[in-house]
This record gives sequence, C-alpha cells and structure tokens, in this order.
Amino acid sequence: MSGGWTRRALLRAAGGAALSTGIATGPAGRAEAAPRHADLRARWRALLLGEGFDRTAEPYRSRLAELGRAAAKHREAMSPQRGALWRGLRYADASTRRAVAYAGPSGISITQHGLTWTGPARRGPAPAGDPAALSGNLHESFTRLRVMAEAYAQPGTGVTGDDELGRAVLAGLDHLLADVYHPGTTPYGNWWDWRIGGPQALLDTALLMSGRLTGRRAAACCAAVDAFVPGSSVARYAGSSTGANRVDLCRVLALRGVLGDQTHRIQLARDALTPALLPVTAGDGFHADGSFIQHGCVPCVGGYGAALFSGVAMLGALLRGTTWDLDGPELRAFLGTVDQAVAPFVYNGLLMDNVSGRGISRGGQDDHLRAQGMLASIALLADVAGGEHAERWQAMVKGWLERGRPVADSPSLGVARTARLLAVSGSKARAAAEPVEHRLFAGMDRAVHRRPGWAASVSMASRRVAHYEYGNGENARGWHTGAGWLSWWGDGFGEEQYTDAFWATADPYRLPGITVSTKRLADGEGGAWALPRPDVTWVGGATDGEFAAVGQDLRGLGGTMAARKAWFFLDDCVVCLGAGITSADGVPVETVVDNRNLGARGTATVRVDGDRWNERDGKEGTWSEAARERRADVSWMHVPGHAGYVFPSPTDVNLLMEERTGSWRDVNAAGSPDRITRRYLTMWLDHGTDPAGASYAYLLMPGATAEATRARAAAGGRVEILANTPYAQAIRVPELGLTAANLWAPTRVGPLAAGAPACVLIRERADGTAHVCVSDPARAAAGLSLTWDRPVREVISAAPSVTAASTGGSLRLTFGDLRGAAGATQRIAVSLA
Repeated sequence: MSGGWTRRALLRAAGGAALSTGIATGPAGRAEAAPRHADLRARWRALLLGEGFDRTAEPYRSRLAELGRAAAKHREAMSPQRGALWRGLRYADASTRRAVAYAGPSGISITQHGLTWTGPARRGPAPAGDPAALSGNLHESFTRLRVMAEAYAQPGTGVTGDDELGRAVLAGLDHLLADVYHPGTTPYGNWWDWRIGGPQALLDTALLMSGRLTGRRAAACCAAVDAFVPGSSVARYAGSSTGANRVDLCRVLALRGVLGDQTHRIQLARDALTPALLPVTAGDGFHADGSFIQHGCVPCVGGYGAALFSGVAMLGALLRGTTWDLDGPELRAFLGTVDQAVAPFVYNGLLMDNVSGRGISRGGQDDHLRAQGMLASIALLADVAGGEHAERWQAMVKGWLERGRPVADSPSLGVARTARLLAVSGSKARAAAEPVEHRLFAGMDRAVHRRPGWAASVSMASRRVAHYEYGNGENARGWHTGAGWLSWWGDGFGEEQYTDAFWATADPYRLPGITVSTKRLADGEGGAWALPRPDVTWVGGATDGEFAAVGQDLRGLGGTMAARKAWFFLDDCVVCLGAGITSADGVPVETVVDNRNLGARGTATVRVDGDRWNERDGKEGTWSEAARERRADVSWMHVPGHAGYVFPSPTDVNLLMEERTGSWRDVNAAGSPDRITRRYLTMWLDHGTDPAGASYAYLLMPGATAEATRARAAAGGRVEILANTPYAQAIRVPELGLTAANLWAPTRVGPLAAGAPACVLIRERADGTAHVCVSDPARAAAGLSLTWDRPVREVISAAPSVTAASTGGSLRLTFGDLRGAAGATQRIAVSLA
C-alpha cells in the first residue's frame, strides 16, 4: 500500500482548510510547529458544524430547524436543582451524594426563567436510583447542553446566536460543574459516563461556545476534565484504555489541551494513539487478519470500531498540517484497516449486525444507520489521507451510498456527517461495485462470503470469542448469535431482514442457520459483562480468497447441546452440514434453516417440492393465526424474492408463518416499550428431544429462482458430500475442481488424510495447477501431515510453515508448528501430473 499520511500529503489534502483556520505555512508548505490554539478551536468547530453546503437547501434546512426546536425544548425544560439540571433527569440522589464533595464556588449564580440558585444553598431531597442510570443521566445532561450549543452556533437553526439560548447553555455548564462534575467528586455508576461520554460532550459544548466562554469557565471545564481524565489514563495500554476507548480518551485529552491552551496535552494525546492503531496478537484492537476485538472477546467493527474510526478521523482532521499531524508507520498500518477490517462487513450500504455487539438491541440504530456513520468517518479520513487512499475510499463510499438507504432518510446522522456523505455522493468519483471474494477472520470467529448479487456471513464462538455481549441492560436475548448464525443479503432483496425491528420481534431461539437447544434461558444469561465463551478451540476455516471451508465445534450456551457445524461457501450457494448433534437438556434441539423477516405487511408464497404451501394474500385478518406444518421428505423449497433451499437427502422440514409482537424494551432496558409486530417465515429441522448423533445437510441459494432451485435438487451429483460425521465433514464439487474438508480428528476422508485436526480446501484449475489451502483452526498443531491422493508433478510455491513436501502419485505435505499461526490459511501451489 503506497502513500501514507505524509506531512506533504496531509497539507495537500487540507488545502485551503489550513489557511481558513489561520494556520500559517512556510515556503515549503510545512505548517508552523505550534499553531495558535484559537485556530484549532475554530477548526474543531468547523468539524462539528460542517462546511461547504447550502444550509437553506434540503435536507439541511429541515434538519437545522429540527435542531433548533430540540434546543428550544431543552432550554424551556431546564430546571436547575440539587442533583439535576432537568426534571426527570436526576444524576445524583441521596445514595450518591456521599460521593459528591460539593465544591461549587458561591460566586456562580444560575438563573433560568426567574429561578436563581447561588452556590450550595439549595439542597433538596432526591429519590434513590441506580448509580449506572444516574451516571447515564449525567452524560445525557451534558449531551443536551451540546445540542443547545450546536443550535446556537450552527447557522439556520432559528435560534442561531440567540442570547437567551446562549445564557442557558452557560448556566447549565455552571450548574453541572458546580454541583457534580468537579474535582473532589468520587465517580459512581458507569466509568464511561465520567471519563468519555460526559467530558466529550462537555468539551464540544465549551468549544462551540468558545466565543462566549470566560476564562473562569474554561478553567473550570479544564479542571473538571483533569480530575476525571488525567494524563495517567493513557499511561498503559490496558484495562479500559484500549481499542476504541483509548481513542476516545485521546480525543478528550487533545480537546482539553485545545480548550486550555496546553500544548503538552495535545502531544500526549497524539502519542497515546499509537498503540490503538497498531496490530495486536490478542485482545482489544486490530488483529493481523483484520479482526477487531473490544472487551477482550467481542467482535465489534460496527460498534466500538465505528467509534474508533470516528475518533481517529476527527483527530486526524483536527491535527493535520500541524506538528502533531498523524504521520508515521503506525498510521500507515492503520490506513489498511479500512480495506481489511471495515469494507468486508459493509454490503450495499449496511454494516453487518454480527460485528456490532450489543448495539444490535438499540431501537434507534440499525445496520444501515451504523453503516452511514462509519462511511462518514471513512469520507473524512479520505480527505485527511489524500492520494490513492482518498480515490479508492471515495469510490467505495459512493458505491455503498448509491446502493444503500438514502442519506436524507437518516436525520439522526446530524448535519456535518450528512454533508460529508452527500459531498461524496455528488462528487465525480466513480462508484465502486461490491467485490467478489471470501474473507476469513480467525481473530473473531467470523467469515464473509461475497458473490455477484449476494453476500453471506457466519457468526461463531470459541474460547477466544464470546457467545454474545450483554451489558448495561443491552442485548438481553442475544444468546445464540454465536451459534452458527448465518446471515445473508442480496442485491435488491433481503436487505431489510435485520433493519426492520428484527431484534425486537424475532424469536431469539430461531436465528437463521443456528443449531440450538430450545432450553429457556434467562435474560442476560451468563451475567452482565460475563462475556460467556464455550470451551472449544476448533472454530475457523481455510479459504483461497474466493471459496471457503468453515467449521464450528459448537457448545450451546447454558446447556449440554453440542454439534459439529460446517459451511462450504461456493459460487451460487452455501453448503450447510451438521453432525454429532447431542444434548441432555430434556428439550428439543433444532437447526434453523432460515427465519425471514417479511415486514409489517409482507407475505410469502412457499413452494415445497413445487407445491404451494400456505399462500396468503397479505390482507388484514389472514395473519390472525399462525400457519404451521411439518412436511416430510422434502427435497427443495423456494421463497420468491428470498432464496432457494435444497436437501441432498429427503428431509422432514417444519414450516411456520406467524406474526410476532415485541418491543425494544424486551431486549434493551433503555429501549422503547412500544409494541411492534412483524411477520416471519421460519423453516427448521427438529432433531428431537435429547438427540444423540443427529445430523443435517442442506444448501442455501440466496436469490435463486424456483427453476434454479428445482434444477439444483435434480442435479444431486454437482455437490458430492464425502462425509458428514463428528470426525469429518467434506464435499467435492467436480465442476469447480474443489475438494474441501473440516477434519475434526486425525482421519482419512475421500482423497484426503491428515495426521491432526485441520481444515483443507483444494482448487484444481484449468491451467493444470492446484492451490492447496490448509489451516489449524484449533491452534493446537505442533506439527501436521497431509496427504492428497492426486498425482502431482511439483510444488510451485509453499508457505514457510511447510517443512517437507513430496510429489508423484500423491502429494504429501509436512507442516511445522502451526500454533502461532492464529488460524491463518497456509497456501501451497502445485502443478498437476
């Protein structure tokens, strides 16, 4: 990858922006080493408010007007009192007052609509409350002030420069700084509210109001931030100072330096970014294969990863062209994560839920909105990086925006991010198409398969990766998202599957693709932040970059269910195998072939072996009762506008068409209690109560027509299932020259024999060569021998892990210690005899 964040490239990318903010440049175009802090304050304001767009045009006019109305509403509702700035939003009560050593100077007088409170004289009683909820209310109080400050500073809101609004913002700051957020207070509740969320909103507010902020108020803001976010917060890359949290802490420290004219704090923030941007070998951060982990074991590209990218992009834009600009090898390494870690999980303008942690349970978010926030960060990062990065990323972003939900339909994006995205949409950049590829992420037990017209992703769990993330009352029923959940989308179909209130209404025991014990689990099973992980290691696969073999040694959460699951990702289908399915939970075990969200008024006509099943016209009343049937000896099924499903051996399939009602409160303690109803078509295989050695096999064909599905069922020999046992799961597809196997133990299957557990994928090519791809998903092989019974002339190239190779009537490979390979695919190229 060429380019990087060189100082010269940064200045080119910054262009007139550096001049507009008053940062002087010398004859060589290099910025002064110490720009005025006032210039950085102006630059941050521009980043928050946005630049270069017509505020009188839509969608800006409407959004600015809405921002003004929200600010006015907050201003009218302000009611300062001990422990609260707004009624119903208490941030302290009798139980937490002991942690608040009041230090408000008696000279601060807060006046709002005739109410005046000077110093500590007002001490009203407060109801008891949950400390985490109270600290969340403190964060929300700062956030409301930030909304008011933005409406005050942003032209076109209807309250721009309004004196009463400005005085209310400053009074609110004074109140919070005097009452609770000051040196001497012992934090309670969620640390994040005190060290990241609260101070970020506080500093944004102060910088937006910098024109009216007195030196005394600025000093009070800085003293408060210093108390809760000292420089020691980034002294070690550990604990809560890793990954996205580390970047957020650096943002706080940098803006504290900008507000308080302290150069050394900006330098500290810039230097402390480095470990968050370099690859890691375990735990939080970016792994070599593009995996991004937070909280030690949670795949979180779309959650914490989005916060990290936003923070780096904003700080990069703030500091570009200065002595602190983000230049050097660590930033060049980070630039690669856009392509390696983010792009694989963005499809047609959505960001996949299986890398979004507990955020999937938030009713105000969805996969499209998360993607748009991430794309806005990439667009800003493109401006900062410049060069070929900018050209490639703008093409990617433009393509995703053209295929995704219109930006104008996402008012919660805010004005500045909307402007960045619409600038890319209206640019002359070419719109990049979706790639055709397969990507394995052994570092977070995820795989992504992309074909022309569709994409799929599988979500697994192991000792390294949690079943699911539950915390802060969020994602209470995400139990089985790591149980082989196979999500997929098409070009023009299936894209609303998870967007449209899926997590509030779907049956959490019937996620697409999972094998699951129907044992009832408690909300938050495993406990908050327990991050439960199964005691298994063989999870992962091998890929040649186009096709893949992936496997999961599955152990169910909170029960005894176990299974060996395999997915073979091919040209027009995913071959799904399961074997060794056992349980002693005393309840049925199921494999969910699919569970399609049909929306609030949708319907589907299902063909089972060509016969129509339960055709519904979508009129009111036709969904009043669920339609359920068990069909015996099914060979294929088809759902128009969704997919085809083929069963290599006739299989009994259960079908259910029903309306399900739920609320976001069911899965998230902070969610809306409003009831939502959606229609679902569910197809599953019943393995019975306490099965012993059950199995399954089916093909998923996203977007296939009924005719194509029927033809695939008739052409049973195209995909040959060589084995489907607890010891080996393997297929052969002669048409593709492919042989692939998950070998759970030292064994022989078809033409393959291995001396240790392994995953193997072989592609024979028309030019007389073959690529042999091998991995050790369990990361336990101190050595591995592999034999392929196929005449081979010579080895063309081999991974360094290959210590010996012999050819002739068969290929024999010997691998050295693979335990340090982190499950990565080892590639060998051979010429065939």
